Amino acid sequence: MKLRVIHETRYDYAPAVETAQHVAHLKPRSSAAQRLLSHTLTVSPKPAQQSEAQDVFGNTRCFFSLQTAHDELRVVADSVVATAAMPLPSCDLSWEQVREHLRYRAGSAYDPAAEFSFASPYAPRHDDFAAYARPCFGPGAPLLLAARELMERIHREFSYESQSTEVHTPALQALAQRKGVCQDFAHIMVACFRSIGLPARYVSGYLLTQAPPGQPRLVGSDASHAWVAVYAPGADGTGHWFEFDPTNNRTPGEDYVTLAMGRDYSDVAPLRGVIHGGAQHTLHVGVTVEPVSEDLKDSPKEPNP
Repeated sequence: MKLRVIHETRYDYAPAVETAQHVAHLKPRSSAAQRLLSHTLTVSPKPAQQSEAQDVFGNTRCFFSLQTAHDELRVVADSVVATAAMPLPSCDLSWEQVREHLRYRAGSAYDPAAEFSFASPYAPRHDDFAAYARPCFGPGAPLLLAARELMERIHREFSYESQSTEVHTPALQALAQRKGVCQDFAHIMVACFRSIGLPARYVSGYLLTQAPPGQPRLVGSDASHAWVAVYAPGADGTGHWFEFDPTNNRTPGEDYVTLAMGRDYSDVAPLRGVIHGGAQHTLHVGVTVEPVSEDLKDSPKEPNP
């Protein structure tokens, strides 16, 4: 499947911002299941400096700085990716076997996945998360079966309410109130894994959605998405990450676009920065995810601001 993603962010400031520095995670990753065909990042006003680098998790981040006064910032990421459904490797390990594999022992081989079993700012380790996960992780339960049960439980017991949380809402608060958005559900699931000693990471990206029957797709009406990956070591010495989407109660497929991966949202925020001035601001975000034909010239137009 070939998908075009247009992600537009616009800030309106009052008074004007004098100078600013920003970091964006808006370039999709390439992997065995996803190939980046094209990507442009357009920033207005034009930055005084703009550069790309790879972060410690293998994501591409773009740094740009603005050295002149501006009352509006507009950032548009336009990406085309080819996705494919990949067969999942088999995994017969129990969750305890995975936990023990990653437990520190003097002289044992280091597995980089172990770093994802520790607490992070948005996905702490806590007894409340362990208690919530425990009914799904019985003695000897296969890792992937237990992970699926946890995904299904979160999907069943939590309500999706777009105004119930904010970007900085603690995962413990979302767990207690049993409602939130995809970011909250992903943080809760990651924290549950980590609280019982399993490595898990936060995945940001996009999901191709379908318009209601008889209605056209609305440009800019989609949104960023988030889901979870849990790790299992492989028999050949190569580990695998298995992905789960608690918001939609499914495993991601070719209708998903992976943007970035990290410990939690704080590692992969689409756009963040430091500004001088601009005491008040309003934010507009528009995302469009659409299939495109083989001829990229026929791809959809950029959304209107």
